[in-house]
Amino acid sequence: MNLLPRCLIAVFVASIAGHAAADGNGNSDWANLAKYRAENAALVRPDAAHPRVVFMGDSITEFWGNVPDGIFANRDYVNRGISGQTTPQMLLRFRADVIELKPAAVVILAGTNDIAGNTGPATPEQIEGNLASMVELAQAHGIKVILASLLPTTHYDWAPQVQPVAKIAAVNRWIEDYARQHKLVYIDYHTPMADAHAGMNRAYSDDGVHPNAAGYKVMNPLARQAIVRAIGKHDAHGTSSAR
Repeated sequence: MNLLPRCLIAVFVASIAGHAAADGNGNSDWANLAKYRAENAALVRPDAAHPRVVFMGDSITEFWGNVPDGIFANRDYVNRGISGQTTPQMLLRFRADVIELKPAAVVILAGTNDIAGNTGPATPEQIEGNLASMVELAQAHGIKVILASLLPTTHYDWAPQVQPVAKIAAVNRWIEDYARQHKLVYIDYHTPMADAHAGMNRAYSDDGVHPNAAGYKVMNPLARQAIVRAIGKHDAHGTSSAR
C-alpha cells in the first residue's frame, strides 16, 4: 500500500521548497495555522472519560491518519501533523494545535525535516531547543509529553545532498537523554524500523522516509503503549466509543 500517492508529491515538494501557506484571506501563513483551524473549533471539550491525545508532527504523522484501523481509529487521538513541517513551524502552532485542544498528553514526532533543510539549515542544537520549548509549553499547561525518536533514513529524495544518518543518531540520543532527565515517556521508533545501514527497512517504507501500512503497523502498538504509560488510559483495541 502506497501512502504517499504521486498526486501528493507535488504538494509535498512545494511545501518544503519554501512556499508559504495562506490563510483564508490569502495572507502568508508560514506555520500553516489555518490548516486545522476549523477542525479545532469543531472539537468538543475532552472529559475524564475521554482524555484527548494530540499527535504533533510532519508528514509522517499526517499520513498516519490515512491508515485504516491505525492509531487514529481512536476518536480521542487527534492528528495534527502537517507535511513538510519543521520544528520551528510546529512551535509556532503549538498553542493553537495542542494547548488549546486541552489534551491529557501530546506525542511529539519532529525533526527529520529540519535535518533535510526544509526551512533552511538547522543545527542539532536548534532542533533540540525547539523540541525542549514544546515540552516546556506543554508542561506549563499540565499536558503529559511523549517524545518520539526520529525514524531511520539514509536519504531524502527532495534533498539528495543531505547525509542524515549521523544527524538523526545525534538528535535521537538527545531526545532519549532529555526524556529520561525530565521523566518524559520516550518512544523508540528507530530501532525496530531500521535496517543494518540505519536506513528504513524496505518492508516498512516505499520511499525510505515515510512509513507504509506495514511501517505504521509497527508504530501503532508503540504509540499506544506510550500513551498508557503517560496517562494510564488502557487502549488494547485502539478504539474508543464515538461521541
